[in-house]
Amino acid sequence: MTSHFSPEGARSRPLPPPAGLINRVIPGESVSICRVKQLIAAVAVSDAPVLVRGSTGTGKELAAEALHRASGRGGALIAVNCAAIPADLLESELFGHEKGAFTGADRQRIGRIEMAHGGTLFLDEIGDMPLALQAKLLRVLESRRISRVGGTSEIEVDFRLVTATHRNLDAQVAAGGFRCDLYYRINVFPLELPDLRERASDIPLILARMLEDQLARDPALDLPHFDTSALRALAGHSWPGNVRELRNVLARAIVLFPGRIVTARHVRENLLQLAMPDPEGPAGQQPAAAPEAQGLPEPSQFHDMLEGRADLDLRGYLRDIEVALIEAALAKRDGCVSRAADALRLRRTTLIEKMKKFGIMRCSAA
Repeated sequence: MTSHFSPEGARSRPLPPPAGLINRVIPGESVSICRVKQLIAAVAVSDAPVLVRGSTGTGKELAAEALHRASGRGGALIAVNCAAIPADLLESELFGHEKGAFTGADRQRIGRIEMAHGGTLFLDEIGDMPLALQAKLLRVLESRRISRVGGTSEIEVDFRLVTATHRNLDAQVAAGGFRCDLYYRINVFPLELPDLRERASDIPLILARMLEDQLARDPALDLPHFDTSALRALAGHSWPGNVRELRNVLARAIVLFPGRIVTARHVRENLLQLAMPDPEGPAGQQPAAAPEAQGLPEPSQFHDMLEGRADLDLRGYLRDIEVALIEAALAKRDGCVSRAADALRLRRTTLIEKMKKFGIMRCSAA
């Protein structure tokens, strides 16, 4: 029997992990994510299995990374996505195989469980693991020994197990799709991750961390800058894809707005809907000013205007204001439609349509 154990490998009980270590992996200060990080800090130094639950894209792999880093284990974090590997290959992936074990096995291969010796084994989407393989995993958890496919000897392994799923394992157990005994073996410490919409206040911190990581990978990258209005627009989105969707939005912003200020309009029109921005737009735009900062009448002035009047043609009044502002913007920008559109925070094509609608002529060619 082959063994990985040695007196030198014995671990003393580590001290509780510093909060900064977990915060580095999981940014955020909302109440819901702070509870998650407190539980991670509490259970990290234990060897007990942790089951991470959460919707797709909530960052279950980050929770596993935080648990591993805070555990003090000297081995590696080995991740396996049980849903991404065909069922007939998953056993060899987990347990490894000996040379000649099956057609195509021309050499010995170490499995992921064996690789995780001294570290953490992260089984993502464990709800997709076939029943037959669930029984073999249960035996490993009980005996702490594995046998490679085609092998005759047993190998002792020491690893911390973290599993994750977006499925309802209770319902799967009831339906016979997941072993009850394995479920109770892995569900010692359940860890529930909140959806991003439940912690929208964390978006600026998450975004800042993502930008920091991007810059670390490529220092020459010209990153976009999200202004306050853009952050408000991001916070107002429902985020069905959670943190993964936010990462996709940032990837689009890096491509579409390198070195530019991203505003709420950019978020709504270009990043969430993936529309190309106006190529003639400025290098950066400031967030929309409040009405009083734009020189618009105070609410009390409207009260005075309506005093003693039976009615007001609101549509005509708003049309006259729109025409006046468009003409003023064109005059201020020497008739340049593109620059006038930027001043009015409109797309160039939208301004052209309005000019045609109202019969407004520009002073000179744009």
